[in-house]
Amino acid sequence: MLPGVPDRLLDAVIFDFHGTLATTQPPVTWVGAALVQLGVALDPGRLTVLADRYATAGGLPGVAQRTARIPIHLAEVWSDRDLSAYAHRAAYIGLCETVDAGVDGLAEAIYERVLTPEGWVVYPDAVPTIKALREAGVSVGVLSNIGFDIRPHLTAWGLGDLPVTLSYEVGLIKPDPKIFLRACDALGAEPERALMVGDTPADAGAVHAGLRALVLPPAEPGQANGLSAALNLAVPC
Repeated sequence: MLPGVPDRLLDAVIFDFHGTLATTQPPVTWVGAALVQLGVALDPGRLTVLADRYATAGGLPGVAQRTARIPIHLAEVWSDRDLSAYAHRAAYIGLCETVDAGVDGLAEAIYERVLTPEGWVVYPDAVPTIKALREAGVSVGVLSNIGFDIRPHLTAWGLGDLPVTLSYEVGLIKPDPKIFLRACDALGAEPERALMVGDTPADAGAVHAGLRALVLPPAEPGQANGLSAALNLAVPC
């Protein structure tokens, strides 16, 4: 143990990405920014209606789909969206294209925003909690069911050196116990000395791999979501 550093209860904390460390912009902001990129301006009322249509269609990655129907021609890529970058792109652009917005290239512009840090909002307690954990000697990593590389996002937020385990790269999806074990391996941690922090039942599946799990309540962009609880669980006061 380092001088002045309290004994750890855990050796590693693994964070989910979307809904845990960061979230996508609200649909109106998201679709509005894509329209601006294309040089198109809509009045607020029309923009709100259009953004709601994209959310209802399921075309905004990370925004809960408001209909259970996936078109037959997109069923395969939808099923594989977290296992393949191609499938992820094809699924979400395809769903956006079911909305007739009358703006060429809008489906692609909406999707491209999710690939950039500018399309996301970091929860305010995310970076301070991660820094405090690392200062206490706790290893920190990220584990996500996702179909694109989040490393540029983490780099933009000063977290670019965190080990990352992504479903589309390892061919496994939470709650499969094997993906949690892969994340532990990336940190050199034993499962029984690791904590998985997320926001869905899939994250809680970590307990089947021997980890502890903390499932956070949903929070709006810009609001703290309780991430600091991970520090209390990992390091005694």
